Amino acid sequence: MMAETKRKADLKVIILGDYNVGKTSFVCRYIDGTFQTKEPTIGAAFFLKQWGPYNIAVWDTAGDERYTGLSNFYCRNAGAAILAFDMTSVSSFESLWARFIPLLDSALENCIKVVVGMKLDLLDSDRTREITIEEATKFSREINSNIDISHLPKDPYFETSSLKGSNVTEVFEYIFNHCVPLTDAEKRVAGNTGIVDLSKPVNDGAKDKKKCC
Repeated sequence: MMAETKRKADLKVIILGDYNVGKTSFVCRYIDGTFQTKEPTIGAAFFLKQWGPYNIAVWDTAGDERYTGLSNFYCRNAGAAILAFDMTSVSSFESLWARFIPLLDSALENCIKVVVGMKLDLLDSDRTREITIEEATKFSREINSNIDISHLPKDPYFETSSLKGSNVTEVFEYIFNHCVPLTDAEKRVAGNTGIVDLSKPVNDGAKDKKKCC
């Protein structure tokens, strides 16, 4: 297993968004299929996922402004970014443009940016949607103007619920199919592949420079 964790990842996915929008619960729902509420991420947490023959590195970053400098470091060479916001909080949506888009200057030039509305389940209760589907979709197109997204099956915008598991897997497979598409033979094998490794959270950026991909 240790040999697997040291292999260079074929794709780096970074998850950005404000404090408490649900990024860690989102990742945990995808990685192990359960809903978990955890302590706020400090620095970043690192996960390694297998997609067919490819190793995918997923970095869950802290949303607190104190860790903005670290988040910039973790964005380096990212091939895909998930920009998460709480659909019941307009301020969390505005932060994507104000705080997090600039961090992606250190990502790859062709980095795909997928906007993800979190906490869809709250809209079924007494919470009010503060960002329309049209606003979020328009934003997702604008921030991907540097790449050709015309061939993608849909706009790079999803609405998800980590509590119910709605559209969580779809976000990751949308990214993987764009960045590291599988052949028909690889797709058949991919149905039987799963987690390569779930590593401990990374709190010291300098300590893990060799893991950046």
